[in-house]
Amino acid sequence: MARTQPVAAPLPLDTSHPAPLLSRLGRRAEAVARRAVELEPMPQPPLAPTRYPVVLMHGFGALANLVQGGVLHAEAMHLRGRGVAAYAPHVNPYDTVAVRAAAWADRLSRVRAETGAERLNLVAFSSGGLDARWLARDPAWAGRFASLVTLSTPHRGTALAQYVLDRPDRLRAWAVGFMDFVGRAAYDAAPPHTEAALAELTPDAVAAQFDPDETVDGAWCASFAGRAGRGTAVPVSPPLVVPNRILYGLAGVNDGIVPEASAAWGERLGTVEADHARQIGLGIGAAGHDACAFFDRLCDRLRERGL
Repeated sequence: MARTQPVAAPLPLDTSHPAPLLSRLGRRAEAVARRAVELEPMPQPPLAPTRYPVVLMHGFGALANLVQGGVLHAEAMHLRGRGVAAYAPHVNPYDTVAVRAAAWADRLSRVRAETGAERLNLVAFSSGGLDARWLARDPAWAGRFASLVTLSTPHRGTALAQYVLDRPDRLRAWAVGFMDFVGRAAYDAAPPHTEAALAELTPDAVAAQFDPDETVDGAWCASFAGRAGRGTAVPVSPPLVVPNRILYGLAGVNDGIVPEASAAWGERLGTVEADHARQIGLGIGAAGHDACAFFDRLCDRLRERGL
């Protein structure tokens, strides 16, 4: 018969010193609660205004205006949250440079009247940079611009505009008609002139109107290029996939609308790794660029220069 092994009696719980255990549990609970509800004394980022107001100037095209407030509105409101007197007005998105520049003159005059500022910082996206350069030639605006920084502006044109204009008559008429329709719907103050505006963005037309080395007297002039898609490791938004491939074959690395090489002007500040839409906080399926953070950093540069 097997001998039964004696069962050891359970050790008694040591309840003579509960304080250390309770203390440790209390400290852990307090740490968890602190992470959940602790308040920072100054949770908002510090105000960081620029010396002069910042005006964000949009480019060609109106579909971006489907977002609430319009293109660049969110970025302007973000900058206002940091204390920057930021504005993002609208002009007709499908019109010629001269017409748009005249409209910008009205918007900029309103900014100056509201703020009392003698000079303005212009941050111009895409063809908005050409509008700003055209306006800067007007003697009435001499000395009024503290800076002009462009983002993906076609200072040497874009072959994509020529490609659209070279399509068969029926296709070209459909594309231009669609843009005219959207332009009228988005901005009914004046009829758009889409085909003439497209023609002004071709390389030959831009070269005839703008010297790529001509800057604005008395203003800090600088530029950012953009790139994505073919020839890069940067994803591109689905609506820009086809334009990006077409333009890559015509002019090399681009952001879906403007060749990287065409965007260089004034002081070169670098290349934004994002497609044309993502650069201003738009785009589907192409993450990785924070448009608000980009404009924050740009305002840092303006402050460093006393602007």
